[in-house]
Amino acid sequence: QVQVEESGGGSVPAGGSLTLSCSTSGFTFTYYCLGWFRQAPGKDREGVAMVASDGTPTYADSAKGRFTISLDSATNTLSLQMDSLKPEDTAAYYCAANQGYCSGGFLWLSAPRYKFWGQGTQVTVSA
Repeated sequence: QVQVEESGGGSVPAGGSLTLSCSTSGFTFTYYCLGWFRQAPGKDREGVAMVASDGTPTYADSAKGRFTISLDSATNTLSLQMDSLKPEDTAAYYCAANQGYCSGGFLWLSAPRYKFWGQGTQVTVSA
């Protein structure tokens, strides 16, 4: 049974930083796709960043240059370092995982491609 759990959300002023973490269990890190998504009230869930089976990251335009996704293979923990946060980054952030080979790329920033989801962690950025 694959389980995914996020942590690290909170409230910060604009320009601040937060690091989100995603712990996984029951997951085989041979072929995988791992990603971060977010959903603001009244909006669709959108992809923020993902990491492919070969470790290559893909970022949404809104995250490029400000967010960094990384996978700690020793602890099987996925992280999202978020810098220069903006009020428009305010949303619930979700970790998602899919077992199987993943080539990465923008197609894998689509939520329906992921089978396993965490409960989400709230990020609030004040102006």
